[in-house]
Amino acid sequence: MKFTTSPEIELSVHDTRLSIQQDNASMHVGTSVWPCSLVLVKFAERWDPLRCAAADNPYRDLLSFTGKRGIELGTGCGAAAMGLYLLGLHDVVLTDIAPVMPALKHNLKRNKSALKKTLKTAQLYWGNEEQLKSMKPPFDFVIAADVVYLEETVAPLIKAMDYLVAENGVVLLGYQLRSPEADEMFWQMCPDFFDVEKISHEHLHPDYAYEESDIYVFRKKKNTSQNS
Repeated sequence: MKFTTSPEIELSVHDTRLSIQQDNASMHVGTSVWPCSLVLVKFAERWDPLRCAAADNPYRDLLSFTGKRGIELGTGCGAAAMGLYLLGLHDVVLTDIAPVMPALKHNLKRNKSALKKTLKTAQLYWGNEEQLKSMKPPFDFVIAADVVYLEETVAPLIKAMDYLVAENGVVLLGYQLRSPEADEMFWQMCPDFFDVEKISHEHLHPDYAYEESDIYVFRKKKNTSQNS
């Protein structure tokens, strides 16, 4: 499910409004805005430690972005990373494959006034070791939304997440079933690298708690070097 076929998506993050242009006629899925990126941002907004009282916030430590480094894999039009930047993840790099970069850069330019700067971007193919090294890991946050849909990219994706995330960092994953085969492979491989926590749907933003979309938190298993 795409969020909408409208050529423009508006995403409010507290008092700031992002306007994201998508191209549903493109041959590349990365030029469309998929719902999990919005679900992820609105979850983080709901439990923003700067606005939600600590005593009432079970995610105050998880979503503490101040002073942290982040990278988004398969960022597409950039909705998730832009939204999390507005929530305090100010050191973040948005990555995708070459054909998607023009749409990404267009949307960053389109939202420069809202973001107050141009965010960092980089071309990244998950299986390219030199490109992974050039990202200069580790990162406190690895962000990914709607990225599991091709069997052949599952293993490179998981290994990229494992390589990029810090030992005490987290992967924030927005997930929706796209391909039964890729889904099965992904969830078979993940436990070899990560401890997995699923966020309760009750804790998602009430306006973005889509039945088919989930948020997961991955934490790196200790001593997983044998899996690399």
